[in-house]
Amino acid sequence: MQLDLKETLKLAEIWAKEVGEIHLSYFRGNNLDIHTKSNVYDVVTRADKESEAFLLSQIGECFPDHAILGEETGEHAGVAGYRWVIDPLDGTNNFSQGLPIFTVSIGLQYEGMTVLGVVYAPCQKEMYSAVRGEGAYMNGKKIHVSVKEDLSHSVLATGFPYDKGVNPDNNIANIVAILPYLRGIRRMGTAAYDLCCTAAGWLDGYWELNLNLWDMCAGALIVEEAGGKVIHFRTDRGISIIAGNSTLVERIREKIR
Repeated sequence: MQLDLKETLKLAEIWAKEVGEIHLSYFRGNNLDIHTKSNVYDVVTRADKESEAFLLSQIGECFPDHAILGEETGEHAGVAGYRWVIDPLDGTNNFSQGLPIFTVSIGLQYEGMTVLGVVYAPCQKEMYSAVRGEGAYMNGKKIHVSVKEDLSHSVLATGFPYDKGVNPDNNIANIVAILPYLRGIRRMGTAAYDLCCTAAGWLDGYWELNLNLWDMCAGALIVEEAGGKVIHFRTDRGISIIAGNSTLVERIREKIR
């Protein structure tokens, strides 16, 4: 059965705000129960786990035949052709440090294509959303990517993979190569927020190596629906993407490896 995506978007936005309340209930508290995952740099908190459990319960109740991919719990099988891709707390390092830039990211795919995306930044009270073919919005206002076409006037964002300490293919060489040509560079600490700021034109572009699907599923659709382009510029380093307007994406690709 085909979903009414506009109605489904309303549900996802409600869930995102409720997850944001979970985040804020723990933010800058002393009960985070911080643990490391794959390595010392990759952390998870009680808020991550509680947020994902909430989303799993809501999706399971409303769409019991849908598959789910969650950062903390992995794959949950479904039979309907739909798969939710969720990052319950993108920017956990920021969150655990008390830095107010973190998000919840909710994407929905149908037969492998992302058709809906929601990213909510609770401290900023910014709700970014898109349905494929319907444009991108922040708090109900339509957004569009930057129109800048030259690097010298551009502010870009990037990040570093979690294995940066043991793998020399860690994005530092790219920063060295491109930084002299830029107005500025930012390290926000959440890929979903980087993509949404790119969609809104707050950032002119973004690139990163070795992301996971839950990091960028919703945000990439929001960029595309805001008139932007998202390309995969590496196939040997996880999900490695460049985002921005089509001209600037090519300018970035010329400089990075």
